[in-house]
Amino acid sequence: MEKEKFYITSAIAYTSRKPHIGNTYEIVLTDAIARFKRLMGYDVFFLTGTDEHGQKIEEIAKNEHISCKEHVDKISGQIRDIWNLMNASYDKFIRTTDDYHEKAVQKIFKKLYDQGDIYKGKYEGMYCVPCETFFTQSQLVDGKCPDCGREVVSAEEEAYFFKMSKYQDALMKHIEEHPDFICPEARRKEMVNNFLKPGLQDLCVSRSSFKWGIPVTFDDKHVIYVWIDALSNYITALGYDVDTKGDLYKKYWPADVHIIGKDILRFHTIYWPIILMALGEPLPKQVFGHPWLLNGASKMSKSLGNVIYADDLVRHFGVDAVRYYVLREMPYAQDGTITYENIIARCNGDLANTLGNLVNRTVAMSNKYFEGIITNTGVTEDVDGEVKDFILKTKDEVIAKMNEFRAADSLELIISMARRLNKYIDETEPWALAKDESKTDRLKEVLYNLLEGIRFIGVLLKPFMPDTSESILLQINSEFNTVDTLDKFGYTKSGTVTNNESPLFMRIDEKKKLEEIEAEVAKAQKEAEKVNKKSDKKEDKKEDKKDDTPSEISIDDFAKINLKVGKVLECRHVDGADKLLVSQIKIGDEVRQIVSGIAKHYSPEDMIGKKVVVVTNLKPVKLRGVLSQGMILAASDENGKLSLVTPDDENLDDGSEVR
Repeated sequence: MEKEKFYITSAIAYTSRKPHIGNTYEIVLTDAIARFKRLMGYDVFFLTGTDEHGQKIEEIAKNEHISCKEHVDKISGQIRDIWNLMNASYDKFIRTTDDYHEKAVQKIFKKLYDQGDIYKGKYEGMYCVPCETFFTQSQLVDGKCPDCGREVVSAEEEAYFFKMSKYQDALMKHIEEHPDFICPEARRKEMVNNFLKPGLQDLCVSRSSFKWGIPVTFDDKHVIYVWIDALSNYITALGYDVDTKGDLYKKYWPADVHIIGKDILRFHTIYWPIILMALGEPLPKQVFGHPWLLNGASKMSKSLGNVIYADDLVRHFGVDAVRYYVLREMPYAQDGTITYENIIARCNGDLANTLGNLVNRTVAMSNKYFEGIITNTGVTEDVDGEVKDFILKTKDEVIAKMNEFRAADSLELIISMARRLNKYIDETEPWALAKDESKTDRLKEVLYNLLEGIRFIGVLLKPFMPDTSESILLQINSEFNTVDTLDKFGYTKSGTVTNNESPLFMRIDEKKKLEEIEAEVAKAQKEAEKVNKKSDKKEDKKEDKKDDTPSEISIDDFAKINLKVGKVLECRHVDGADKLLVSQIKIGDEVRQIVSGIAKHYSPEDMIGKKVVVVTNLKPVKLRGVLSQGMILAASDENGKLSLVTPDDENLDDGSEVR
């Protein structure tokens, strides 16, 4: 019987920089779903890759004094290395600089142009370089990019446009008839209410102001804009082009699910379906917009200095512990959070104390009491039936949750199995049974039940923690490692011999580990500062050669300073620094940590609840080893007395821009 196919994709990662753990979460989630579907018997094709064109890449390469291709080769290699490090089981890794992809995209663009869906025009508006996106003035938020909050630039250039409105009604009808097309539900409502109902504007699909892109075959002044290029990877990777459709395309398209970040939902649920409609191709069955993994309360950003990388985490905690944490801590529809303290707590609690301890002591007892020989004696008590029922019921719940891509819920259920089995040990007291020869058969039965329960855990962990799963199943020496052997309790054969016990996870000394990490971060910060100083010296030398440098700054220079109102939520003294306070300041939707030299004038109690004016686009620095992500403004008189700059209206919302 032919397996049912399942085609799953992650978004292709943009090759501007090395991906942080927030970016890496997506590949781990996609991999967990792909592995789960394989476990359930599906013929899975898992696609990932890199998005390598655009103005931002061109600018970065220019600043690095290398070619665009050299830059994307380097970053694409880093991305692939991290995906491999995280044990991602992808079937294909596409690059948008691959020759076959570029040729297919050119044919797609030409087809859309020939059939009248694309026309030539002129663009006038605002452009966000990092997001590679044009916006009208009304779409901006406080004059900035509505997606990433960065500055936008005025742009005016000749461009080709796609007639989005032509397909708007058809897309709305599709969404209404397929309520699971966009999920979670809140994302669907956002797309319909914010973009479709107000009416779609024609989409800019080419650029003529830079060269790093796929050339338009019939107009050498233009390159194909990022979204037709990048989104088409989902079909070109399967061998699609306008003239022929490869065997993989015929087999696997339409995609069963695109796994993407919520910040690119619009492109995948509006632009991409419309492009497919225009091509006459089926739409993907589902687009799942996952939430963000935040560092504390803030989105990870290199400019904020709060980026955490997957390879650093793996070095400290191991691959499966990192996989477990990001999958376990990310809710289905809300942003998750990552801190080193939380990772250590999960490693010590769920992984070492609950799961690791269960496996280790059970296998150790089997080896100690019966030389590892497992025997099902049938000497049962009521508690055995309760445990078996719990394991079987929970197994069904794990599968149901993963069918909805609820990885965090599934992992919590699996850990609940381990908790129940640990409780079963306390209830049956194998060490007491071992002291009574008349209880030998009962002891064998208890250990059999424990090892059989552990087998369920080992199999169910395969999608999430593949190495840990393999270690568990190896220690209990189980040959029944497929999901179809979880239909009942009792597959393990009497006479099976357990292997030597080996700790799955070691407890972490939190204080020692945090000190180790802080020392590494401080060292990296110093190295970065050295590089910056060298760069600054070069710039200073350039400035020294200039004559008549004015002491004034222009209004354009002043406009580069971002000033916003913030509210102090927490404040404390910096250890070992008499003059410094460190404050947690809420600025709109984020919380910044800011160190200020105001301790001689304000106590922590004075600061809490105070509205202050903050410079939000300063480069993050460390003061006495504490990260500072901005500056609080204060005035000083001739005697050195400080007074904080505060808004006249205390009810002014935090995050309000100071102009």
